[in-house]
Amino acid sequence: MRQLVVLVCLLAGCLAEKPHPAEKPHPCASPPLLSGALTVATQSEKLWTYTRYLYDAMGQRVRLFEMGTYENKSFTFDVLLLFREGAMYEISYHNHTCKKMPLKADFQPLAIPKDANLLGQAVLGSSSAPGAGLLVNTWMGDLPDKSGKYISTVTEFGCIPVSTSYQTKELGWVVISYFNNVIGLEDPALLNPPDFCADAETKSGEEPKDFHSLFL
Repeated sequence: MRQLVVLVCLLAGCLAEKPHPAEKPHPCASPPLLSGALTVATQSEKLWTYTRYLYDAMGQRVRLFEMGTYENKSFTFDVLLLFREGAMYEISYHNHTCKKMPLKADFQPLAIPKDANLLGQAVLGSSSAPGAGLLVNTWMGDLPDKSGKYISTVTEFGCIPVSTSYQTKELGWVVISYFNNVIGLEDPALLNPPDFCADAETKSGEEPKDFHSLFL
């Protein structure tokens, strides 16, 4: 279940004029440093999570602080993924313990892939008054493992993720919603293992395929 609830995509807001029709939206990459929060809900109603995250594309590091329910049982989870080091740390500050597991997956930055198809552009909220809406683009494409489709919505300006949906065999449709997102990191130290992780022994176990599969 641990690997099932480790997961993922991310929101800023400002009203902007809709681009000229000639300025067709194009695939984009999110800022390299992001922090904020997200929720995950599944069609099967087996899994729900609230997660605070830190994302560093330059250093290829991700930290997730999760709480939620799986099959009506509550859980909390704190995990640090260091893709360059090839390690995933499961951290417990309460017990001052740390489990280290191999992470052989390649880092996948938050971005709309170049082969994604634009579904459309819309305003979340209202475009009738300044500050009343947010211009977003919605894209569709194939999951990295070609097991199905994904639909992702990002802001037109800044390419900040708003939501992502995709289908899985075990949970049905998974919907990830992002909010309170900030460009940058308030505490970069959280992307380094705590001191008590220094002597953690590497243990074998399943690993996520990429950033977007962390919660599955």
